[in-house]
Amino acid sequence: MLKQFDLSKMDAVMEIWLNTNIAAHDFIPKEYWYNNLEVVKTMLPNAEILIYEDDVIKGFVGVVDKAYIAGLFVSKQFQGCGIGAKLIEECKKRYPILMLDVYEKNNKAIDFYRNHGFRIKDKKENSDTKELEYTMQWTVEA
Repeated sequence: MLKQFDLSKMDAVMEIWLNTNIAAHDFIPKEYWYNNLEVVKTMLPNAEILIYEDDVIKGFVGVVDKAYIAGLFVSKQFQGCGIGAKLIEECKKRYPILMLDVYEKNNKAIDFYRNHGFRIKDKKENSDTKELEYTMQWTVEA
């Protein structure tokens, strides 16, 4: 179920990235996501990507610099099935500190991360979208 990403899975992963971002961020124009698709595609091989696959790819998480979650995405039809939880828990096993940025208006994601032990550390404006976002952090308990 949990597997390392390989380039043969790029199209499926990018489809999840695009569709999930559009659905979760209705306060940002769709064009923003379409315009960033190729940029993200070139950055993906530089991240540590873990996918959740069961016949089809149902979700994935990308971590850069061994601490920053660049994104966690689960296909809409599989949300609420525990896939995101499995991905985040695997990250917590691999890294002692995890950080991420999440839009202030994305309450569902904020609640998800809070439920998994993340705390808000900072609030700032995203330079690209001009939307407010939180920096959230989780640290392993000693």
